[in-house]
Amino acid sequence: MRVRHSNEVQWGERKLAQCIKLSIADMHRNESLLMAASYFWSDTLNAFVFGHDPASPTLADVVMLTGLDVSSADSTHFFDTKPSAKVDTRSIGGWSGYIQKYKRTGPVNIKEQIGFLNMWLDKFVFCGRSVGPTSVCLAAAE
Repeated sequence: MRVRHSNEVQWGERKLAQCIKLSIADMHRNESLLMAASYFWSDTLNAFVFGHDPASPTLADVVMLTGLDVSSADSTHFFDTKPSAKVDTRSIGGWSGYIQKYKRTGPVNIKEQIGFLNMWLDKFVFCGRSVGPTSVCLAAAE
């Protein structure tokens, strides 16, 4: 919450604020609907496999569902660049260990902001296979 409050204006300009608010909202999950949807998901194809054809989310779906800007110059090259920051993601005890390692008190510094955005992208947007912290989204977080 502290990181969100200190960066809310900047994230609002980049159209991230609403998505971050959604990811921390206290919403109840419809477990049976999620289980039914996961039955059709294929990790191999990265798509939902239905009787007629596979269907996967497109960038247009991302824009419609989240409002994230996926077509501006800022957002189109972040997976092609090498991040300048380094984060430790191994042997730190999952997400809770990651949060403890990168959480600070006082004013939010750039390393804490990058650590938060890396976690948010990895956990809520791209949902990595490891179900734990990775540095895959680090360039996008920067």
